[in-house]
Amino acid sequence: MGYLGRRIGKAQNQGDSNPGGANGAVGGGILDLFSNGYFEQQGDIYNAPGLAPAGITATGGVISDYTTSPGDIYRAHVFTSSGTFNVTDDTGDFGNTVDYLVVGGGGGGGHGYGGGGGGGGFRTGTGLPVSTSPGSYTITVGGGGFAGPNARGVPGGDSVFVHPTPITSTGGGGGGMVNPSLKDGLPGGSGGGGGKYGGNGAGGSGNTPPVSPPQGTDGGDGNETGETAGGGGGATSAGADATSTHGGNGGAGTASSITGSSVTYSGGGGGGSRSDKTAGTGGAGGGANGINSATRADSATYSTGGGGGGGGYTNGGAYGPGGNGGSGVVVVRYQIGSIRSQKATGGNVSFYNGKTIHTFTSTGDFNNTTGADLTGCEVVIIGGGGGGNVWQGGGGGAGRFYRNDDVTISPGPNAVQIGAGGAGGIGAPAPGIPVAPSGSQSVFNSVTMSGGGGGGLYDVNGATGGSGGGGSYGGGGPGPASPGNIVAVTDQDTPANGAGNAGGAGATLPDVGAAGGGGSGGAGSNVPAAVDKEGSPGGLGIQLPSTFQDPISSVGFPGSSGGYWIAGGGGGGAGSPGDHNAGGGAGAPSVPTPKQGPNMTDSDAPTYEWSGAGSGAKDGGSSARSARANSGSGGGGTGMGANNPAIFGGSGGSGIVLIAYPS
Repeated sequence: MGYLGRRIGKAQNQGDSNPGGANGAVGGGILDLFSNGYFEQQGDIYNAPGLAPAGITATGGVISDYTTSPGDIYRAHVFTSSGTFNVTDDTGDFGNTVDYLVVGGGGGGGHGYGGGGGGGGFRTGTGLPVSTSPGSYTITVGGGGFAGPNARGVPGGDSVFVHPTPITSTGGGGGGMVNPSLKDGLPGGSGGGGGKYGGNGAGGSGNTPPVSPPQGTDGGDGNETGETAGGGGGATSAGADATSTHGGNGGAGTASSITGSSVTYSGGGGGGSRSDKTAGTGGAGGGANGINSATRADSATYSTGGGGGGGGYTNGGAYGPGGNGGSGVVVVRYQIGSIRSQKATGGNVSFYNGKTIHTFTSTGDFNNTTGADLTGCEVVIIGGGGGGNVWQGGGGGAGRFYRNDDVTISPGPNAVQIGAGGAGGIGAPAPGIPVAPSGSQSVFNSVTMSGGGGGGLYDVNGATGGSGGGGSYGGGGPGPASPGNIVAVTDQDTPANGAGNAGGAGATLPDVGAAGGGGSGGAGSNVPAAVDKEGSPGGLGIQLPSTFQDPISSVGFPGSSGGYWIAGGGGGGAGSPGDHNAGGGAGAPSVPTPKQGPNMTDSDAPTYEWSGAGSGAKDGGSSARSARANSGSGGGGTGMGANNPAIFGGSGGSGIVLIAYPS
């Protein structure tokens, strides 16, 4: 038996790597390289059930453990949605301080000759002390700003790390629009770009010096003569002014490696333009491109704080809406040890129950660095969820779910594509776009999982997809994905491989309730007959395999039994004067009433979202609930009519890819 650096244990060639070894004869338990050699003499760290943390112990967010040169191990808690960073032990070997990154939500792009949205505010710091008193630190992640028709872009939401004085990154400013009184971009973490009409719209101001600390830059100005709009500001550089031939490019964001790999955040959106001019491009850091047509501009990348693209104009009198801003992110990290064998890089890396887990919440590369095939891998893939709709709108369907417990992965890099959630329907839908957008596909290792179908509206079926979108009144959900989207594997799931399911059927006239979208674990519920104007719940989600149920991670969401649930269908919207909103991701295969599930009341409806799915809303002036990021679940539908551009269906949740192998 030896003692060194507060660790006690036998040498590895004398002890048992099982914590239950006879007479406490546990080998290893050492985190630093010198101690590892001193006790183990074999080059491996204590290998079951996984890395024994020697730093702060905390929960919250998606966990990412990674090794830096010369071999220090850090744990990052990545919050892509609001939550709590909860410290339960601050007496580890590496002190009680954390590093942090706080990125606000990006601003939405403006309508028609619209300025690009500004990037969310960017703040980072080191050496922040934490403790078990109070222990719980509230994290707020700002949403991306909407970009509705006939409107200036909405600013992004603020992201906040309450410690106890709030560390706040202001949401990006919205882009200006084609309106004399609304042509100026709005201020924010970085300012929105200016539009044009009756003069050059001024770019919004960013939180630049003397703001301390600075968070971003100014947006660019619009150009009346050129009928072009300015780019949104980014965290590093300002949005470009529009010229007579070109919309302004979005300003560049700032890179950070706090999650273990370099990611650029808070880029500005590109400015829109007339169809015979060139729209601006989005800035590095999730900023979206502007557009020079009457279709919707690109939305920014989620979890980056990028600004949405500015809307355009067609030389025939048609104006286009801007794109939505990207949601923000908050990351907290601290050192937990040094030297740990890892066979691949990419995504957020953590260690649990003898497995190394790579969690991809955004597109990247899984790089098998062993030089040989990596066998016996467990893989989960979920496509992006479909958007919910307006006007007695159906809920969005879940993205398609895949699980395989025996996957071989060749040496990398191997591309990982994370599908985006479909945007919610808008309150003034354009002709020819009768359903909300479906989610995008997620792809890894030659396996493609389609996104969920968008919800229908006003007597229109939902769209096909990984699971079908819910139907509006008079229509029915079309069912699961077409045969070309089904991937046959042998596994233990029920239903096999999380097979897609149908969206529910809406009520027939004169009843006008809309149905929930299908989930990976069950079909969306049909609107009950003769129950006027009620929405129905979305389909049941599916629980992640036990390999990925790390209790200190927040992958997955509450469901019918505990946590770690994903891929539920969004709830359907209720008509007027309907009494009940519809919940997302129903907690049981069948629900006996139009409400969301057991013990539900109307007041619960706006926040009720099993499996991370969005709940529906009543026809009373409220937008539906969006699905949670990286849930693959559908967004909720709303009962609101089609003539209010401030009302939106809930957006679908982005997908996720999980990869595990023996440590």
